[in-house]
This record gives sequence, structure tokens and C-alpha cells, in this order.
Amino acid sequence: MSIKNPKGEGDATKSYFIGFFLSLLFTAVPYYLVTSKTVSGTALLATIVSIAVIQMAIQVFFFLHLGRGPKPLYNVVFFAGTVGLILVVVIGSIFIMNNLHYNMAPADVTTKLAQDESIAQVSGTSTGACQEVYKNYQVIFTDGKMSPHSINAHLCDTLTFVNKDSSAHIVVFGTYPQDASYSGEADLNVNKSVPQTITLNQLGSYQFYDQLDRQTTGDFTVSP
Repeated sequence: MSIKNPKGEGDATKSYFIGFFLSLLFTAVPYYLVTSKTVSGTALLATIVSIAVIQMAIQVFFFLHLGRGPKPLYNVVFFAGTVGLILVVVIGSIFIMNNLHYNMAPADVTTKLAQDESIAQVSGTSTGACQEVYKNYQVIFTDGKMSPHSINAHLCDTLTFVNKDSSAHIVVFGTYPQDASYSGEADLNVNKSVPQTITLNQLGSYQFYDQLDRQTTGDFTVSP
């Protein structure tokens, strides 16, 4: 007497295998983006949220077999409504946190916001932002090396990081592993086609390094 496999068992196994493979893939992708810092900031957050939604869809369709039951349309509509509510909560939370960060930011971030919007004074009180900028200095990445390594500048000069390599460089302020920030800037993703410029509106001496090559370091001093 032979026992036949129930109809559709092979399709179910195939579905589980595909779902498992896709789950591993969409788990590895955000991990790589975060650890390699290929993407940062808002773009990284948006990418992770998008992948999370895709992960949820994979779990539901390949493991819970949404849309294959006796009333697939109702299930799909219910799932779409659930995803919509989740997106509203997530996007709303991000909006609220950004708004709080903007209005209750630390002093250096407040200075950066004032600098970005060219606000030198508020009600007669200085914001720390430069009303105008003067000389520009450049730090250039070429063949994996950085030049110059040391810059002496004055208040309200600007410093531009230029990348002439094919690969990206991430400029981090401070010394590894004690990262810091300068005027609200924690790290700068310097691509080949997109130089990054900061306004030197804080006095003192500061260090920076390439996060992708910690041996590549530099410093700048801002005097009155």
C-alpha cells in the first residue's frame, strides 16, 4: 500500500524554501548597510523601514500563505490595512522625533541649524552661526591618501572635503573610538561627485579621520 503526498505539499515546501531564502537576504542587506555605513542618515532609516515592510510581506505570504485561503481578497485587504496603520504610526513617530530634535536640540546642533538657515542672531542674541564666510580650505582624498593633514584656519572660514577616488570616504570627527562632532556634524559621507563643506564657526583644535581607513587622519585649528 502506497501513501501519496497530499496535494500541494510540494508547493508548500517550495514556498517555505523561497520564504526562508528571502528572509535571510533581507536580513543581511540592512545589516551590511549599517555596518559598512554605505548609506547614512535619513536615507539609511528609509531603507531599513522599507526592508522591514518587505520582510513582513515575505513572512505573511510565504509562511502564513496570505491570499491562498478560501477568502483571499478579504485577507489581502485586511493585510493592506494593517500595513497602512503600521506605516502611519512609524512615519508619524519619525516626524514627531525629528520635530522634537529640531526644537530641543543640543547647542552644537542648534548652531548647525542656525548656520544652515543663515541665522546669526535671534532677538539680539548671537546663535554662534557665521553671518558671512571667508576663505575656503580643501582636504582632498586621492589614491587612498588625504592631503593636507593639518589646516590652520580662522573663524567663519570653510573647510571642504573633496573625494577624487572611486570609492567613498566617511569623515568622522574626533579620534577612534572616541568619536565627536563639530558644529552639529558627526560624520560626512564624501562621495566622488559630492564634496562636503562645513563652516568653521567653533574655535579650537579638532581632529578627524576616515572611518573606512582609520590610519588616514587629520586635524584643523580654528583661531579668531
